Amino acid sequence: MVDWSAIDTVLLDMDGTLLDLHFDNHFWQEYVPARYAERHGLGEAEARRLLADAYRARAGTLEWYSVDFWSRELQLDIVALKREVAHLIAVRPGVAPFLEALRRRGKDVVLVTNAHQKSLALKMACSGLQAHFDLLLSSHELGRPKEDPGFWPALRARHHHEPARTLFIDDSLPVLRAARAMGIGRLLAVRRPDTRQPDKDVGEFEALHHFDEIMPD
Repeated sequence: MVDWSAIDTVLLDMDGTLLDLHFDNHFWQEYVPARYAERHGLGEAEARRLLADAYRARAGTLEWYSVDFWSRELQLDIVALKREVAHLIAVRPGVAPFLEALRRRGKDVVLVTNAHQKSLALKMACSGLQAHFDLLLSSHELGRPKEDPGFWPALRARHHHEPARTLFIDDSLPVLRAARAMGIGRLLAVRRPDTRQPDKDVGEFEALHHFDEIMPD
């Protein structure tokens, strides 16, 4: 699936790519509505409806990914709530051997995530993956989400890479399309970001189920 002789840099998404998206889905769809209902004296059904509307209004923006924004907006300590269910943070199968193989092959390995820096720090502490990367980069540091075309030249200015010789793996179709428009040479989607859900629509992109499918060795 990947001609590794043509790849120098590997850009990897975090949630839904390296980590099971079940944590995020459970947190935002189940746990936050329950705690929001408690905090504001609402029924859970009403809390879910209100939060679904709020989420939709911010989709695709940096605010959607910002724990500071949602802490203010919902009057909840989002980072503290994430710590309460951090036992659900799980590395997807095959990720660690894949990252180790990339290092053995001398590839430049960069984590590029829309997750807020506080979420990134928590997930790296829980997963133990940080040592495998040359750089961990949150889109909040660049002021644009990965869906924004402006993210990609800002990323290249921050960490030089040759787009044509770069592999990028992500579970978001809007993000993959933005990367393709900016010339990233090799793109892969993820078929099942949340391992407890069915395969998702991967659109026009090639996709992987398991990192064994593209193991460099």
